Amino acid sequence: MSPFFYCLLLVPLLGLSAGAVGEPLHEPLKPLPAAPEQNPLRVELGRQLFNEPRLSVNNSLSCASCHQLKNGGADDKAFSIGFNGQPVTINTPSVFNASLNFRHFWNGRADTLETQVHTVVQSPSEMGSNWEYVVQTLSADPAYHRAFANAYPDGVTQLNVQNALATYERTLLSANSRFDQYLKGNTDILTTEEKYGYQRFKDYGCITCHQGVNIGGNIFQKFGVMGDYFKTRGNPTETDLGRYLVTKDEEDRNVFKVPSLRNVAVTAPYFHDGSAKTLEDAVDVMFTFQLGRVPSADDKGLIILFLKTLTGEWEGKPL
Repeated sequence: MSPFFYCLLLVPLLGLSAGAVGEPLHEPLKPLPAAPEQNPLRVELGRQLFNEPRLSVNNSLSCASCHQLKNGGADDKAFSIGFNGQPVTINTPSVFNASLNFRHFWNGRADTLETQVHTVVQSPSEMGSNWEYVVQTLSADPAYHRAFANAYPDGVTQLNVQNALATYERTLLSANSRFDQYLKGNTDILTTEEKYGYQRFKDYGCITCHQGVNIGGNIFQKFGVMGDYFKTRGNPTETDLGRYLVTKDEEDRNVFKVPSLRNVAVTAPYFHDGSAKTLEDAVDVMFTFQLGRVPSADDKGLIILFLKTLTGEWEGKPL
């Protein structure tokens, strides 16, 4: 009997199908919370600003240009194209569930969504703009002038633009993934193979870093715990330094915020350098350089099946 089928026979013994529908399971991972109540005027204003190319200096780029909600809130390129037509130097992370991350950007240099917005607007490789230009442009538009006046007592200001965008982003939660439904007690929603993939995800130690409600996004970790990823990959870049660029602490060299695995099946390519083109490639790299283990082909396949259950919905449709 192959290890795969032997493992499947063990699933009932592991208790993976226990729990009644509607009864939350006692698991280390938790389902997404409901989106918090927000001022609807600010949410709508933020939605418009998210799709507004006039936030960039040459009116060519909006937040939605790189954070494509139909593509899992990320980009399908290794490096998104900035306002000047040149690729940026780091992979675009998903905007979905970003409000649940403890820091923002791969190196964690922003501690709030408002700060993240501030940084992107002024980035010389992303929007290349400045707040004087943005506030002046939006103030001159009668529709925006009215919308800001309705949403904020002091109208169009830098802080209000940042807040409106952050308020909208806080509504971008990709709820109702099949795995979330499983965690809430609908154990029949996952196949036996997917349940066993979740068990192997825990057994191999993936859950050590990919944890919490966002299945990541709440700790920093060195990229290359069990081997020198960057030496193997070659062609080092400044962005490979990760958190070191923020702290200048040698211990933070090649350290990054652990990304969320939510919607991971629809947000390729992967890692800060966009080097993993497929989910299978990404899992291989994680086993080699983070875990220092070689999984069986069956175990790897089961884990990938589990990861595909993490895809949530947006506006009632699967991402």
